[in-house]
Order: sequence, then C-alpha cells, then structure tokens
Amino acid sequence: MSDARIEGYARALFEVARAEGTIDEVEDELFRFARSYESSDDLRSALTDDQVPAAKRQAIVEDLLGGRATSTTTQLVSMVVGSGRGRDLPAIIDKLVARAAESKDLAVAQVRSAVPLTDDQQIRLKAALANATGKQVNLKVIVDPSVLGGLVATVGDTVIDGSVRTRVDQLKSRL
Repeated sequence: MSDARIEGYARALFEVARAEGTIDEVEDELFRFARSYESSDDLRSALTDDQVPAAKRQAIVEDLLGGRATSTTTQLVSMVVGSGRGRDLPAIIDKLVARAAESKDLAVAQVRSAVPLTDDQQIRLKAALANATGKQVNLKVIVDPSVLGGLVATVGDTVIDGSVRTRVDQLKSRL
C-alpha cells in the first residue's frame, strides 16, 4: 500500500482514538498488537488470507482482543482487517504511534529487551534515552528473546545497541 494510504489510515485511527479520549491506552494496545502480529506467522496468515471472508477475519480479531483491549482498539483493528488492509497493519500502527508521540512533542523509543522491564527500569531507561538523544521519549518496550540480554533502543534513526547478541557477534568476528 502507498505511504499516503498508510498515513491516511493512521490519521483516521488516531482521530477516532483521540475523539474517544483514549488515545494513550489505544495507542499502547495497538502497538502491542502490531508486535504480536509481526511475530506470529499464523496470526498474519489468518488476518491477511483473501480466501477467508472479511467477517471471519474480523471475528478472529474480536476473539483475540475482546476483553483484553478497549472496545475502541478492537473496533479499529477489526475495521483495518475487514477493509483488506491486514498486511499493512504494523505500518499503519507505527505511523499512528509516531503521530501520537508527535502530538505530545515526544520521540518514539522502541526498546527490545530479552525480558520484561520493571517500572523502575523503564523510568531510568526513559531518562537515559532522553539524555542521550536530547528529546523526551515515549518508551515502547518489546520483549524479544533473540536479544539474549541487554537492550537495543531505536529512537528515530538512532540505534543504540547494548545487546549481548551483538557483543557475541563482535567477538566472533574478531576471532
């Protein structure tokens, strides 16, 4: 899908969530859903298969999110999937997250960690990233076991890689 269409969907989702007064919660739920979508071949396949009727794909979304997310989040994902744009869902959501951060004059910081971070760790990490980048950040933590340990933080075009995986790869290349 073109960038203009992705941007249009992101803008529409953002405006709906803002009008509902739940932008922070919806944005966080959508971000987590997009990461789950990206990591699950079965989910991606089920939500993008043109052979599966749109109503069935929407029912899958409602079964997955019902009770675990706000009704606004469920309806927004269902609308995107029902309109046949399931393949573009992560891109649409990432644009929405960027738009929400921009509306609060923040930069989005995606952090990959092998384990979930405590609230205290997130607060300290947020402060460290703000200090390193000179921008206030909206922290989005993704649990990614392939990191092995440490963190990989991406703020805009800046990548700060303090992961064990990278250090091991660097040692391998030196040997």
